[in-house]
Amino acid sequence: MAEVNTQRLLETAERLRAEIGTELHDRLSEAIYADAARIAERAVVRAGEERRLSWDILLDRLLTSRAFGFPIMLLLLTATFWITIAGANVPSALLGQLTQVTLYGWLHQAANAVNAPWWLSGLLIDGVYLAMAWVFSVMLPPMAIFFPLFTLLEDFGYLPRVAFNLDRLFKRAGAHGKQSLTMMMGWGCNAAGVVSTRIIDSPRERLIAILTNNFSICNGRWPTLILMGTIFIGATAPPALASFYAAASVVTVAVLGIVFTLLVSAFLSRTWLRGEASHFSLELPPYRPPRILQTLYTSLIDRTLIVLKRAMIMAAPAGAVIWLISNVTIGGTSVAGHLVALLNPIGLLIGLNGVILLAYIVAIPANEIIIPTILMLTLNLARSSLAQQGVMLEMEDGQIYEVLTRHGGWTLLTAVNLMLFSLLHNPCSTTLLTIWQETRSRRWTAVAALLPLTIGFGATLLTATIARLMGWA
Repeated sequence: MAEVNTQRLLETAERLRAEIGTELHDRLSEAIYADAARIAERAVVRAGEERRLSWDILLDRLLTSRAFGFPIMLLLLTATFWITIAGANVPSALLGQLTQVTLYGWLHQAANAVNAPWWLSGLLIDGVYLAMAWVFSVMLPPMAIFFPLFTLLEDFGYLPRVAFNLDRLFKRAGAHGKQSLTMMMGWGCNAAGVVSTRIIDSPRERLIAILTNNFSICNGRWPTLILMGTIFIGATAPPALASFYAAASVVTVAVLGIVFTLLVSAFLSRTWLRGEASHFSLELPPYRPPRILQTLYTSLIDRTLIVLKRAMIMAAPAGAVIWLISNVTIGGTSVAGHLVALLNPIGLLIGLNGVILLAYIVAIPANEIIIPTILMLTLNLARSSLAQQGVMLEMEDGQIYEVLTRHGGWTLLTAVNLMLFSLLHNPCSTTLLTIWQETRSRRWTAVAALLPLTIGFGATLLTATIARLMGWA
């Protein structure tokens, strides 16, 4: 057999030499042998020699080890979120002042100058414009910090090492190892994460990855988690450790997302989507030095601005809906008031309230407007002097805490359950549309929407019940 194979190789080499020419053939052969020699120099240990470890091999042993791989991952995630939280506060406040105070005032002055009807200026300026302005000021600074940091880790070659660490966990869950890559893509945008599942060849395993990608916290949910972690979780710590506590709480929710991804993947692979898990070879790319300019371009142009544009487009109709339900009254009470009263018993049962549930219904097009919607509805229903019907307000963290606790009756349990519900609720409309386009199945699109929502209600009900039994609420 060996002689037959050798003869075939020789015949192939002669045929190539005849087709491409002797000189080019020899150059290609030299290049191949040179690459083989370099690989052998690094990987082969000859008899009597000691193995020489390069720095990338040592780094791989550390980053992919069972003992240190996951702690290093958590440490890097915590550092990334801490830098994002600490660095986004000032620019967010400046953008909020510019868009929601200065430009907002100019727009109303222009509307008054042309005698625009109150309902038209209210709908377009107080509704559509302010929703877009809030998304812009709240989303841009964190994304402008988070995405470059995340891209640096990706370009350096660290994210494939994270996928390597998670691969064995996904195999145990009956899913494909590449799902770890699609999950990390979902941390930026779930719609992008769903599209990235095309790298999975198995239809069954690809569907599992699609249905569970929502448990990766997309960029639209980061502002809510960061704010709750800052004003509620951070407030329980000494001032010097407040930022660390806030970052740690966000990382905890992100890790819970990984846990739920694995648990739901295991459930699906053993029930509705039974089958054998396939195998794949994950190539670990070499470590590369940071490329600052390319990183900034990739993260700011290809990620930040594209995600921001989509979010603002989706926020525009949501802002109009918010203004309408706040200003259209039935029996002397706004439509929003009636809906909150209807949802309040369910909300309180699961440790939230009717305002939060209504905000999530209205904000299906854009998760970024959850917090401004909650603030606006809370102030309007409390008939606070700060409130303007259907108007989203820019506030400092201290003011937000005062509004939520004093007028909304929030406790630490409310904030914790909001963070949990933000992780587990249904995907946004953009992601649902993407799921339908990828699956062409109404059934699986409905499952993708209802499965996490059911888990979200169950998880918040459990935490609320435990808190009440322990006397914490």
